[in-house]
Amino acid sequence: MSTGRFTLRALAVLWPAFLMAGVLEMLVFALVDPATLHWFGGAPVELAPAGVYTLAFFVFWGVIATAGALTQLLHQTADELNQAESGPGRPRWPA
Repeated sequence: MSTGRFTLRALAVLWPAFLMAGVLEMLVFALVDPATLHWFGGAPVELAPAGVYTLAFFVFWGVIATAGALTQLLHQTADELNQAESGPGRPRWPA
């Protein structure tokens, strides 16, 4: 089974983002008690602490993965983008 370039790049972004989301989770919730959280309007967050931890983890993971994906995108040259996107009727990026 051959692993494509996209899969390798996705794993290069998602795995470190997963690890850093775990670290950020530990740092944030070492200082914040999920039972005392309130929404912006002042109403208490009515989620179990495990739900707050889970939701926060996925938000952290998504934000960090987005930053990594943007870094991967901006690191590509025009030739790499044209090679990945080439095909009949597809526009090419200027070099």
